[in-house]
Amino acid sequence: MLKHLMMKIKSTGPITVAEYMREVLTNPVKGYYMHHDMLGEKGDFVTSPEISQMFGELIGVWFVSEWMASGKPKKFQLVELGPGRGSLTHDILRVFNQLDSFLSKCDISIHLVEVSPKLSEIQALTLAEEKVELMDSSPAYMQGVAKTGLPIFWYQDLSDVPIGNNFYLAHEFLDALPIHKFQKTEKGWRELLVDIDPEAPDKLRFVLAPSATAASEAFIHEEESRDHVEVCPDAGIVIQKLAQNIEKNGGAALIVDYGHNGTKTDTFRGFCGHKLHDVLTAPGTADLTADVDFSYLQRMAQKRVATLGPIRQQDFLKNMGIDIRLQVLLQNVKDTVTRRQLLQSYEMLMELDKMGGRFNFFVLLPHDRLVASDKLKTSYQSASLSLPVAGFGELLWK
Repeated sequence: MLKHLMMKIKSTGPITVAEYMREVLTNPVKGYYMHHDMLGEKGDFVTSPEISQMFGELIGVWFVSEWMASGKPKKFQLVELGPGRGSLTHDILRVFNQLDSFLSKCDISIHLVEVSPKLSEIQALTLAEEKVELMDSSPAYMQGVAKTGLPIFWYQDLSDVPIGNNFYLAHEFLDALPIHKFQKTEKGWRELLVDIDPEAPDKLRFVLAPSATAASEAFIHEEESRDHVEVCPDAGIVIQKLAQNIEKNGGAALIVDYGHNGTKTDTFRGFCGHKLHDVLTAPGTADLTADVDFSYLQRMAQKRVATLGPIRQQDFLKNMGIDIRLQVLLQNVKDTVTRRQLLQSYEMLMELDKMGGRFNFFVLLPHDRLVASDKLKTSYQSASLSLPVAGFGELLWK
């Protein structure tokens, strides 16, 4: 990968951070995501669904709640972007199965957007009884039947997923999309680029573009007050696609990621073996990530849909009843080792200095879904405001 990047830089000049990330993570031959199982203890990072079944179960309840609140439409397409090992979808499907009395008359199908051949194989083992490779003429590259009997499809790109009453889930997906980095200088905004280090020809370094680039002209918000900004146009495109479909066909989108509301500056980092890793060292061997700017996502929704959040994971899971679910699980477990594991996983999900404070929940909904839309223009984070959306207020079954 380093050799490939150096040849590219030598032939065309310094590359953007976005191009660097795209090559390092998704290059078909040597991209990090294409051939790695990066999740779990033996990988480079651990996600919430890998820690506890409670996380996925409560998200499953959230989707059923939203489906009911939107009038129980006859068709329900669950679309997950970047499904990892399939653990989250697996837990959601178990909830769907347990709530079959609610969902029995609904046509449910599962649609997974996954670019990694390695991960799609793992997902198939986790989720499907059997899988079938499809012909080139189909928008899906793989299909099967989930262990709960529901049809399941795999796609390379979000654009390939059939439009309709789609309920989207993006858990730790947007943070891995390529970012552009910009810095404010005396001469105006300049883009940060990746170049070969002249003092160490086998190493890379960051440099500032000598003049404005197309990206710095296009992506800097007029009212920007920070002096260092990261922008993820790919995330903006995803949000626009989700918003367009939700506006036209209903449904919802639940986005879970670490991020901020337009306040942070430099968040670009690498992870290898659960430790921070220099983003420019040994490209292709470590995960690259940057915090999601939820204020940017809100702008990209372009008021086509209503948005709620971001709210902390701790608040969302508490509102969804994780404390009750924990007590039920503890009552059904006798051995001390399993009880300890349940409590430790709860702590990891909920503590503010762990995942409870680092991760945020953000949702896109049709405007007519919110009965209190006039109040929402004030502070959706106000403790006194009772929201009609599960997780963003108390969960009420009707």
